[in-house]
Amino acid sequence: MPDKVSPGPLHGNPLPKEAVCIHTRKVYDSCRDKECLQDLRVYLTRCSQAVLDGAINVKPRTAELLWAYIDVEPIPFNKGFYTVDVKYFYKVTADAFAGVGRPREISGLATYDKRTVLFGSEGSVRIFSSQYAPQESDVQNFEKTNLPIAVVEVVDPVLLGVKVIDGQGCGEALLNDIPETICNCFDDELIISDDGKKLYATLGQFSIIKLERDIQLLMPAYDICMPDKECSGNADEFFPPQISDMIKAGEKGSSNAAGTGCCGCGSSSVQTQQRRR
Repeated sequence: MPDKVSPGPLHGNPLPKEAVCIHTRKVYDSCRDKECLQDLRVYLTRCSQAVLDGAINVKPRTAELLWAYIDVEPIPFNKGFYTVDVKYFYKVTADAFAGVGRPREISGLATYDKRTVLFGSEGSVRIFSSQYAPQESDVQNFEKTNLPIAVVEVVDPVLLGVKVIDGQGCGEALLNDIPETICNCFDDELIISDDGKKLYATLGQFSIIKLERDIQLLMPAYDICMPDKECSGNADEFFPPQISDMIKAGEKGSSNAAGTGCCGCGSSSVQTQQRRR
């Protein structure tokens, strides 16, 4: 059995030294999804809308997930199960062609709502903590009990395609109450109206949604984890050079200059002159 156990694969079946109680989050339920989000309305900025109204063709470019708003609510008739509602906010970028010249970049906001049902167990204990939250009011939430925590893991979507529709939209409800943090991701005001041409995007998205709860687990422990690897860098940078070190460096530099010359060819030049003599 090795004397010291390091993080990584275990060899030799080492025995744990003690059992420790840790406080962590346990995943009670999770699901993964691969979705094709078709024809999402893209609300363009004011400048982008003006460019789109005069464009003859639009080419997809990129899509970026800006934020995901998550809400967890219990299901009354099925204890232990919860609905997880997620609202995704995307920044969609495309190239608009108005003629034979170079395309102009346009951007806007698209959203998508998703609901799933997961098991999150039951909990009626209220959790309070003494952990300090800087620049936040220390107000406890008495409205809800110990709900599970929803975690959404999403890869940036792939912009599969865009299309432009003239006139009125497809009957969708207009977007409202956009968070200020989302609006700040754009360099211009977003236009929320049915006037002008409409841009629609199709996205491909991979996501994982989990429900977690705080729990205490008894885990085997081998030892205190101390890193063996030293940080890269020169430790001499913390110690200013002494005058003796600078003199030695100067003497070494002068001797090298005498032997090789300023261009590294001094010795060969001397040998050439001796041969000519």
